[in-house]
Amino acid sequence: MVALPDNTLMSAEEYLLWEPTQEERYEYWDGEIVMMSGATRNHNRISLNFSKLLDDALADRSCEVYIVDVKVQVEPGQKYFYPDVVVTCDERDDDPQLVQFPCLIIEVLSPSTEAVDRGKKFAKYRQSPTLQEYVLVQVTQPVVEVFRRNEQGKWVLSEYNLDEILRLESVDVEIAIADLYRQVQFKTAATDN
Repeated sequence: MVALPDNTLMSAEEYLLWEPTQEERYEYWDGEIVMMSGATRNHNRISLNFSKLLDDALADRSCEVYIVDVKVQVEPGQKYFYPDVVVTCDERDDDPQLVQFPCLIIEVLSPSTEAVDRGKKFAKYRQSPTLQEYVLVQVTQPVVEVFRRNEQGKWVLSEYNLDEILRLESVDVEIAIADLYRQVQFKTAATDN
């Protein structure tokens, strides 16, 4: 493992050479290197369920599904993020290190990352001309939020609960929300007697 440089600022070219040699994953924000935090079992299970369901549904198509360890080039030379799940159906995506033309990005929300995933990251992801849907999945309760780009280029929110079917228009796939939460254990609130 190559140590994190004393100066955590580096060029995108340096980052793209340095980061694959690391044991940990690092995102790139305008020259700043940001280490990714670990995830809970529920977070991991939801990511795994989502990626498996998508991969199975897209097996006969030219779309590719990646989970956790493949970064997305959000802004060339400026921003490179690691979403929980990303799908590309664009034949131009041929870089072995990253996805440049995502159509679907999924973030499983953690208390430590939720504000960034909803705010700064989504603001940057929206700039991608190929991104059609951005999905936020709650870990503490079975709720999925889908931001979908409409024909006017505006982002429209739809919310899904445990008993509903999620329709991902970007890849023409339907997934039962209950299947996303398979084997996920929710904490039950203590009640006063």
